[in-house]
Amino acid sequence: MTRVRSHCPLGRSAGFTLLEVLIAVAIFVVVGMLAMTGYNELTTQSERIEDNAKRTRAIQAAVMRMGQDFATLEPRAVREPLGGERSPALLAREKNEVLAELTRSGWSNPAGVPRPTLQRVSYRVQEQKLFRDYWPVLDRTMTEQPTQVMLLDRVKSVSLRFMGADRDWKEQWPPLGYSGRDASFVRPLAVEITLELEDWGKITRLVEVSG
Repeated sequence: MTRVRSHCPLGRSAGFTLLEVLIAVAIFVVVGMLAMTGYNELTTQSERIEDNAKRTRAIQAAVMRMGQDFATLEPRAVREPLGGERSPALLAREKNEVLAELTRSGWSNPAGVPRPTLQRVSYRVQEQKLFRDYWPVLDRTMTEQPTQVMLLDRVKSVSLRFMGADRDWKEQWPPLGYSGRDASFVRPLAVEITLELEDWGKITRLVEVSG
């Protein structure tokens, strides 16, 4: 009978030792941790990019909205809710809670609701948020409340300047001391809008009033 000799060294069995298994597990854990860290970093960067993109779109939309309102400013005064006095087509006072209140044209009406194409809107900053309020009618009563739309947050301040017919900039409108017969519907030639944001700093836009 022929004997088959084993080529395995004496005292050693086939397979992995416990140390080899532990080393393999440790390598697997390290590689998994590195992969998870890279994935988390990639996810964080993607979320940061998306947040920045949303912020950019919000700022662009707010600036565009304000620019369109002032560009389409109409010489239409409105009746005050109380009394027979009329509020100017554009009313803006320094250090006032309401930045500006104005009458604009081009109010879209896709549903065909019976209402004018002119719209009365106002802008204000409250708790570092820029709001645009608008009313369903021009000559409103005390019972008619505005629709409030928050355009932008993290707003430190908003300032407006108005260029008069003399090509000089005014800090309020109608200009201080102006008492002409057209004071209720006189319009500036241009409006300078300056927004100061927490993350973007100052943004300035110059808007030419049409007509």
